[in-house]
Amino acid sequence: MQHSSNLTVQEYLSRREAFINDERSLRREHARLLTLSDAETQADRVVRQIRAKEAQMIWSATNDGMQHMFPGMEFLMARDIIVKTKLFDILTKMPKGALLHGHLDAMVNTRTLLRLALEQPAIHIRIPNALTSSSIKTTLPQFGALPRGQWASSPSLTHAAYKSGEWVQIQKARETFDASLGGPEGFDNWVIGCLTINPAEAYVTHKTTDKIWEKFASIFRGLILYEPIWYPYIKEFFRTSVDDGISFIEARINFGYKCVFLLFSHAWPCQTMCNAEGHNVLPAREWVRAFGRAVEDVKREMKDQGREDAFLGAKIIYTTIRMYTPEELEWYLEECLTLKQEFPDLIAGFDLVGHEDSLHPLIYYLPQLLRFQERQKELGIDVPFIFHAGETLGDGTPADVNLYDAILLGTKRIGHGFSLAKHPRLMQICKERGILVEMCPISNEILRLTSSMPTHPLPIIVNHGVPVALCSDDPAIFGNMGLSFDYFQVLVSSEITGLTTLGQIARDSLEHSTLEGEAKAHALAVWEKRWQQFCKEVAALEP
Repeated sequence: MQHSSNLTVQEYLSRREAFINDERSLRREHARLLTLSDAETQADRVVRQIRAKEAQMIWSATNDGMQHMFPGMEFLMARDIIVKTKLFDILTKMPKGALLHGHLDAMVNTRTLLRLALEQPAIHIRIPNALTSSSIKTTLPQFGALPRGQWASSPSLTHAAYKSGEWVQIQKARETFDASLGGPEGFDNWVIGCLTINPAEAYVTHKTTDKIWEKFASIFRGLILYEPIWYPYIKEFFRTSVDDGISFIEARINFGYKCVFLLFSHAWPCQTMCNAEGHNVLPAREWVRAFGRAVEDVKREMKDQGREDAFLGAKIIYTTIRMYTPEELEWYLEECLTLKQEFPDLIAGFDLVGHEDSLHPLIYYLPQLLRFQERQKELGIDVPFIFHAGETLGDGTPADVNLYDAILLGTKRIGHGFSLAKHPRLMQICKERGILVEMCPISNEILRLTSSMPTHPLPIIVNHGVPVALCSDDPAIFGNMGLSFDYFQVLVSSEITGLTTLGQIARDSLEHSTLEGEAKAHALAVWEKRWQQFCKEVAALEP
């Protein structure tokens, strides 16, 4: 690029435009911009006009006493405003392709999960200390499904005679919840509060990554690990995803170590599941079998409704927490291979999950992970790594260096990749090899990796041409159900990003899924048809 000298204003402006366009040609959607349909071009223009208008009318104004509002501000503070915007309404109707990064135990609205639990007389609840108006906000309940012969007779959690650790049927606990604590409605609000992160926690009391992760980890209370809840829970997840324009899902499921630990040892730490009789005997294959049944049942429902292409299926990324010894991990890896052989169409990949800053890095398990790849060759199967990596503020820390190991181990995609923007060579490799980054912007913001969306590194990744999919991570905890909220936060936080960018992201989510051959071609064709129709509808709107 030559320096300007003796240029006319017009010549300078021409060079300036060319310079900007050259740099923006690196973006992932650039090639598609050259072949946009008229509907796409007009729809993108309409969305940009609406965004500009709402930036002035909504985000630049004082709203309900809130000061310092801006597009892409803290999600938990802005959510009630977001849902009232025209832009959000548009995005709820957008075909979003695939959800590639979502942890199954936090994918259904917590009020729905509580309703499912209240329908089961075997589900019990207990607490470690008496509930009072001063302790209720810090007292976490434990849930369990007891065999019929062990159903508790204790009538209330809040009665003066309640003893620490006693089980109470959840229905009775709700019905008899003390009026001074809000009665049944107070019970609901208490449980929901324990299963979610609120603004005060995210932005005041737990505003460091370590503190908010401590709160985050405490939320996974195991309610879904009961067979009569597991199946309807998964169906609810699929249905609500379809309603938000998601047509394919790859869900991460934590599997339990050998399924031999007692169910009630301590808040279900080992992710074991009990059957309908309340006994801890349900093997992992039954988890997968029920998941597959839910897939087929929802597909059938969609077909009966004349929406056969609205749901193209779902798969499982087998995960375990990066807290175990290398020897223990060997058992998980072998179980993953066994399940892949039994359910080749459902097991999509393998991942290690958990707080990267405090738990083991990938290199800790290197011999086991290399052996896992060799075992696949021996068995003639393929279970790609789809690793969490770089979900950290670190630069050169073990969590950050996970990015190098993930790539060297051949990961198909990178989960989060928040620190990837610090590594120009790694971004180049991801672009060249087509390693998609599963970015979870709202999750990153609430878990305090960034203060708001305008400071999130996603635009850096996109501007380098790296394929990206937007993902919700743990939406039941964060309140970003579906994908519309994450798409909204990304769209309003960049003047360059438009509807066409979001379209490329949605398309890439399918392109980089584990779908193959005709199934992938069909998914892409279905999405393209829905996308063009969506753009026609948006193009016809008044800005």
